[in-house]
Amino acid sequence: MSQKPDSVTLEHARQHHVGRLLHRAARAYNILALDKLHERGHTTLSLAHTNLLPYLDIGGTRIVTLAERAGMTKQAAGQLVTELEKGGYVQRHPDPDDGRATRVQFTAAGWHYLLDAQAIKQEIEAEYRAALGQPLWEELNTALRRLVGEAPPL
Repeated sequence: MSQKPDSVTLEHARQHHVGRLLHRAARAYNILALDKLHERGHTTLSLAHTNLLPYLDIGGTRIVTLAERAGMTKQAAGQLVTELEKGGYVQRHPDPDDGRATRVQFTAAGWHYLLDAQAIKQEIEAEYRAALGQPLWEELNTALRRLVGEAPPL
């Protein structure tokens, strides 16, 4: 039986590992992107909204599918969709494939958000590339793709 670590050692191990670094990097990216969205007028959006919107397909998506993709309950996804509807970003429509289901689709304001979000992603990547330098930026992308099992871009 191994010896029980002291609380200081255990707390240090909990806080200092690659998972925590990846989480902190992702959170910093998301907060920076949200700040830039707010600067562009999307002031009603929160991190919860911006964590759901990437799972909404351009042609629309059922709430149950959004919930599954985002790793949340259908009720939580439904609440976020209601808030996004109030903000004018999405609308609910009957699903043409299943009359009992509802499909969530982007509105004109939602499309404006999509265009702004794409421009912001490019801005942030340029900032990161400048901070790291091109070789390290490429190594970082290659390493992250390998970790998540994604093929390199064509």
